[in-house]
Amino acid sequence: MARSVAVQQQTQPSLSLLPSSFSDFNGTRLHSQVQCKRRVWQTKGALQVSASISKNILIMGGTRFIGVFLSRLLVKEGHQVTLFTRGKAPITQQLPGESDQDYADFSSKILHLKGDRKDFEFVKTSLAAKGFDVVYDINGREAVEVEPILDALPKLEQFIYCSSAGVYLKSDLLPHSEKDAVDPKSRHKGKLETESFLVSRGVNWTSIRPVYIYGPLNYNPVEEWFFHRLKAGRPIPIPNSGIQITQLGHVKDLAKAFIQVLGNEKASQQVFNISGEKYVTFDGLARACAKAAGFPEPEIVHYNPKEFDFGKKKAFPFRDQHFFASIDKAKHVLGWEPEFNLVEGLADSYNLDFGRGTFRKEADFSTDDLILGKSLVLQA
Repeated sequence: MARSVAVQQQTQPSLSLLPSSFSDFNGTRLHSQVQCKRRVWQTKGALQVSASISKNILIMGGTRFIGVFLSRLLVKEGHQVTLFTRGKAPITQQLPGESDQDYADFSSKILHLKGDRKDFEFVKTSLAAKGFDVVYDINGREAVEVEPILDALPKLEQFIYCSSAGVYLKSDLLPHSEKDAVDPKSRHKGKLETESFLVSRGVNWTSIRPVYIYGPLNYNPVEEWFFHRLKAGRPIPIPNSGIQITQLGHVKDLAKAFIQVLGNEKASQQVFNISGEKYVTFDGLARACAKAAGFPEPEIVHYNPKEFDFGKKKAFPFRDQHFFASIDKAKHVLGWEPEFNLVEGLADSYNLDFGRGTFRKEADFSTDDLILGKSLVLQA
């Protein structure tokens, strides 16, 4: 049934952001507490990662999101870590809640190799001179970008690649498993081709396929998209029925998975899906974001995307379909377990990032206004 929609302003809640310990940056999971209607999210057990022999490790990228957490875990474990970047962003930055001592210790140990990974000759000569044992490729998108790395490091012990669950072919049978058919025409086809290239080279590789990643410092507008609307007291526009099922995995759980494949014989030439334990509907995600951040339950407005012309703007941050993957293989083979449930993870993200007034993108409600301004929408 269609209904008229009017934007209703909501009273913003009173938030109490409690101190947070950035112990994750020292090799354990980051503990946070968010006070929300007298309910306090308690900390869990520390992340224990058994250190292997110290390795000379190169991270392609490493100054944003995944790399920030991964590099700190690796340094804490005693590995020599070098970040390969173009040098446009600071190599290190003190993170909210990170002690001066912890930051100073990390900064004194991290190394930097400045260059453009698409300058293949530079990559070959500079990496060959360093003789890295292990490469974590966090930002690789095309197979051609990996070839000079392998050429430069003939004695490379392991190549660990950040792929994507977006490589799977759309299917009616879910969740996706690592054996499912892949889509050579997907927008992540470059990652799929990279995996095939690694197989063809016969190196010791491991590929991690995250679904949607969230957490502090996220540069993709995943949870941030919801937080902007909740803070503004606006309704949440969600396409179609809102019962589309998706899956999010916390960045710290992902970093932990990257650690657990390092030097692990069971991870040799294997692909692993990594994400959260539970699946969630779009409507459920909106409510989870509100609960995690201490906002009232939001008004959700459903709409038919076919009735609107948004131009090049993206009206919703998720693909409008069921999309989730099984993490059973990682749990059984690696012994990896996600520590964050969804609401805890969203609270962690809010308390340590958006709730402190930091975010990657300014709020843009232009597509929301088109939706909410239309007199007829699908019944919520």
